[in-house]
Amino acid sequence: MPVALAYTVPGQTSELQELIDGCIRNDRNAQEKIYKLFYPKMMSLVRRYIDREMQAEEVLNNGFLRAFQKVEQYTFKGSFEGWLRKIVFHAVSDYVKQNVQYNDKVVLIEKDQFVQKDHADRLYYDQLLQLVEALPASTRAVFNMYVMEGYSHKEIGKILSISEGTSKWHLSEGRRVLKERIEKLQLHLKQ
Repeated sequence: MPVALAYTVPGQTSELQELIDGCIRNDRNAQEKIYKLFYPKMMSLVRRYIDREMQAEEVLNNGFLRAFQKVEQYTFKGSFEGWLRKIVFHAVSDYVKQNVQYNDKVVLIEKDQFVQKDHADRLYYDQLLQLVEALPASTRAVFNMYVMEGYSHKEIGKILSISEGTSKWHLSEGRRVLKERIEKLQLHLKQ
């Protein structure tokens, strides 16, 4: 059966398929290899929402546990990484719902329309994090889900148990506040 996986390096596709098959058999060795292979990318996803290392590690481990419990449901259609990412994101979402006072980080990327590339290039990574960290928790979560994860307002509403309109408001408010703060840094290039 042809397999569409995130990694198409020669030899790695079949190796990844073997690891997934091992996980289906509950092989701890295969689970450990999958964990190590995808840990960096999945931790990056978790850290966008949760900045405390211990909580992020706990949420990530819960996500991997869920994935290993459901791995037999993976149909080898689409990338395994995308499938895993969705499960880990649901673990993050559950954590956010249960912990109203959670602290999360959102990494601002060029894709966001309100910051022009020339302004983003002049900001340091730490400055961006500080600007985004200052947003209220709910606004950060919606901003991150929309900008970073590509969720629609309808999907965000269902995940966070808020209305679509509330999701739109949080995104708009986050953009407005971040734009103001970036402008206060006087980073605009003179034309």
